Amino acid sequence: MLVWAEAALASVLARAAGTRAEVGDRFPLYANPDTGTWKTTARGSWTGGFWAGLLWLRARYTHDAADLAAARACTARLADWAEADTATRGLIFWYGTALADDDLGLRDRAARACVNAVDPDLGLVPWGSAFGGPRLLARVDGVPGMVPLLATVNAEAARSHLRRHVDLCLGMRPPGWSWRHDPGAGWTAFTDPPSGWSRGPAWLLLALAEATDLPGGNEFSGHVDTLLTQHQCLVPPADAAHPDGPRDTSAAAITALALLGLGYQDRAVAILEVLVGSHLSADGCLLDGCYDLAAGTAVRHELIWGDFFLAYALAVLTGLTGLPASPR
Repeated sequence: MLVWAEAALASVLARAAGTRAEVGDRFPLYANPDTGTWKTTARGSWTGGFWAGLLWLRARYTHDAADLAAARACTARLADWAEADTATRGLIFWYGTALADDDLGLRDRAARACVNAVDPDLGLVPWGSAFGGPRLLARVDGVPGMVPLLATVNAEAARSHLRRHVDLCLGMRPPGWSWRHDPGAGWTAFTDPPSGWSRGPAWLLLALAEATDLPGGNEFSGHVDTLLTQHQCLVPPADAAHPDGPRDTSAAAITALALLGLGYQDRAVAILEVLVGSHLSADGCLLDGCYDLAAGTAVRHELIWGDFFLAYALAVLTGLTGLPASPR
């Protein structure tokens, strides 16, 4: 019986309606755990697709015309990111459109722009310059979403992008979730985010789940066991170097969706039961997410991507929606 999951999904989606009323045309980023008030952005940043995706989930759940219109309007506001120089376009446009009944042509537009952005020497879409810092980075959070997005146009580009990140993040020593490329010197580990970062393995596991339906995607199957063996905690600490510090429920929610996509339902359910039973408030807020521990930003907060991935996983578990397959 999944009564608990159905009730939790209803609660998270009801919270989304309240969030929409609060933020208007802006995008929620994270919410104060004491007041529930959202920190917002005007353009959505790298998280805008999660808000659009959550609104599409609500529209699918309610079949309400107003919810459908809100989801479409939010998706339209993502358009300026299609040609932006950032690998987070995978997060923005895959998750912002995967559940949409009309992606307004944005998915194809963004996918073609991303294929054009592939650096043939590096074999990936670089992290980019949109958020400042070094442009030629390979960051693990530039992989999920980007794999299926690239595959809608060029499956080999998708495999190459994932292959390069897997080689760096799992095959290099010291381990790291971000690598900098210097012409003539090659790849060197980058310290941001730290090697103990909770979302590193979660993002990579999700990307591997997204690759399962790709032609030739079975080349990545062995890496799933590596990640699952290394990371056993249901709700991990935000940084493994600080095991007694804040947890990160958003990493757990990402992992749960990845596990459902990989066929590990029992393990996914165990995570979801803990999130719902111990971290979900009565009014649908997934608390105890950690945005950036090192910077002290939103370390025990409700995070929009945490809400989205929890809702998405619950929607898959309860049969509201399936997982979109990577293009063949």
